Amino acid sequence: MNALGRFWSRARQSRAVLFCGGLLVGLVVVAMLGPFLSPHNYLQTDFNNILSAPSLTDGHPFGTDDLGRDLFVRTLLGVQVTILVALVASAVSLVIGVFYGAVAGLTGGRVDAIMMRFVDTLYALPFIFLVILLMVAFERNFFLIFVAIGAVNWLDMARIVRGQTLSLREREFVQAAQLSGVSFVRIILRHIAPNLVGVVIVYLTLTIPQAILVESFLSFLGLGIQEPQTSLGALVDAGVNHMEGASWMLLIPAALLALILLCFNFLGDALRDVFDARQSR
Repeated sequence: MNALGRFWSRARQSRAVLFCGGLLVGLVVVAMLGPFLSPHNYLQTDFNNILSAPSLTDGHPFGTDDLGRDLFVRTLLGVQVTILVALVASAVSLVIGVFYGAVAGLTGGRVDAIMMRFVDTLYALPFIFLVILLMVAFERNFFLIFVAIGAVNWLDMARIVRGQTLSLREREFVQAAQLSGVSFVRIILRHIAPNLVGVVIVYLTLTIPQAILVESFLSFLGLGIQEPQTSLGALVDAGVNHMEGASWMLLIPAALLALILLCFNFLGDALRDVFDARQSR
């Protein structure tokens, strides 16, 4: 049975994984379809219902914000942004980290030392400083914010991949490929990368929640998604300012953010059970 088959086999045996996986899929479906089914737009203001409490009778199940905008639609938009962060930032981190670590490990010697000293230098700089620096360079473009988060979130992945590659390059099949004159890039793609799948997926499950938290933190500070767009972090920031008189503005997006992180963590545990060689034994 391959790795994917083992994952589904174990996932079916865990009620928590099935529940969280189904809940995460359900959230994605609702977040994608909900705004089209709602009579309200995320920009639409209703000055007769400013800071209105959640109610089904007036068509605002999550209430409204301080501008009279429907929080149900805006919260679903925030969930879309959160999922988009998980996909884009993690993909960027995956590509940079795997390629960088594999090149450093397979090359070895002075090149490896120089590449890893560069990683150490980036580690010494404040993480948020690097993100803000890239955001300034990208001028807060909606999509490139996620790329910026992923572009500074690859350091751990690069170190792990580099360590695994140092071990793999001593294997007979890699040395045979080198002696046969196989190109450097082909060795990485055909011989190194396939043997890193398990390790990469395990650490990717740690990268996804981290990327979500970074975006939420930046939006909470006012450095992330800007109006009129929104994210769960931006909604939490807005809810803090009205915590006493309109607690639903804080509680609903904060609960959804915690729920999404919890779902990813449970799914991450399932992936670790499958791909972690020590636990598999």
